[in-house]
Amino acid sequence: MDLSNLTPAKGSTKNRKRIGRGQGSGHGGTSTRGHKGAQSRSGYSRKIGFEGGQMPLQRTSPKFGFTNINRVEYKAVNVYMLQYLVDKLNIDTIDIDTLIQNGLTSKNCLVKILGDGELTAKINVKANAFSKTAIEKINALGGTIEIVK
Repeated sequence: MDLSNLTPAKGSTKNRKRIGRGQGSGHGGTSTRGHKGAQSRSGYSRKIGFEGGQMPLQRTSPKFGFTNINRVEYKAVNVYMLQYLVDKLNIDTIDIDTLIQNGLTSKNCLVKILGDGELTAKINVKANAFSKTAIEKINALGGTIEIVK
């Protein structure tokens, strides 16, 4: 080994330009920021979507429709998933905690039971809301529903 073979240790050097370190670096003077204007000043930050004074795309595209601020969002769980849980866990009562433990909903979601699929077991279901077909299918087998607030 001699001086001609020496190299820096891996990871010890960076491949970025060092700005504002004098004229000899090639990035002194204005430090690649140009002359004057907001972008040359320290502390400058551009607003999201700002296009240099041109009307931003977000403002030019047409808006339509209506968003109801009082809308209640439910996580939908179908009757066939309830049957799957009954077969898998061998239980007769399904509540929101059971659905959370089996990954069908999260703890902050409201749950609505929908009537898609077949149900063959008599079960007691506790949820925030039920569709008419789900109520019919659960009650037809002698099961019960309970609306939880």
